Amino acid sequence: MWIDTHCHLDAPEFGADRPEVIARARAAGVAMQVIPAVMPSLFDSARRAAQEANGAYALGTHPLYVHAAGDDPVARLGEALAQHGQDPRLVAVGEIGLDHFVPALQDECSRKRQESLYAQQLELAVEHGLPVILHVRRSADLLLKHLRLQRARGRPVRGGIAHAFNGSLQQAHAFLDLGFCLGFGGAMTFDRAHQIRRLAAALPADAIVLETDAPDIPPHWLYRTAAERAAGLRSRNEPAELPAMAAVLAALRGWSLEQVKWHTTRNAQRVLPRLLLLGAPG
Repeated sequence: MWIDTHCHLDAPEFGADRPEVIARARAAGVAMQVIPAVMPSLFDSARRAAQEANGAYALGTHPLYVHAAGDDPVARLGEALAQHGQDPRLVAVGEIGLDHFVPALQDECSRKRQESLYAQQLELAVEHGLPVILHVRRSADLLLKHLRLQRARGRPVRGGIAHAFNGSLQQAHAFLDLGFCLGFGGAMTFDRAHQIRRLAAALPADAIVLETDAPDIPPHWLYRTAAERAAGLRSRNEPAELPAMAAVLAALRGWSLEQVKWHTTRNAQRVLPRLLLLGAPG
């Protein structure tokens, strides 16, 4: 069976047909979804969606929501981790990280708030013994800096996943050295995504996990132009698309589909070890 290590099943895009989306995923063999929250007001919805899907969830504030998350997102995360820390479905702190791409978040105040929030959430992950799920967009070096600072203080982060990774080979190996896997999904399916496809083909077998980021980052077969979307055509991604993405990875690496399943499932269970408590199948 497959594990979708990054799927926002609690998103409004799934509000009308979440049970059907979950059923399609199961029919496709996607037995487990990890649902990262994006800010404290949505912690409960991520947890409920994980229960509905018989999956897992993570709690944290996404860098895109640093201004929408209120004045106390770190305190609220700490409270939630204390309350749900023994829940085996809670597998990580996430989605946390830094976004140095979205123009509205590149002023000095926003960047400082992003960095402060990221650093404080790393501290909470260490305190509660959880890995992290990282948002990495033009920010790999600064993310790595804080991970190394934690290690230098004798309080290392317990690894995790660098989601939707699109950095350099050197940055990729830096994350691997710190106990992370790298997430690959819809972007990998585009022929023009040269860097992502090179990484997917060349990284060690124990470096890669699969993810959809549903409803976002659709694969090429779901992509719609702006004109098509305006005409009503959908481009919503779903966890049921994961096996087709896996087939792209198999072609890039010269693996069988079973090899992709074996490696990516075990990689996910290694970096998010509570998945083993949920009986995520191999």
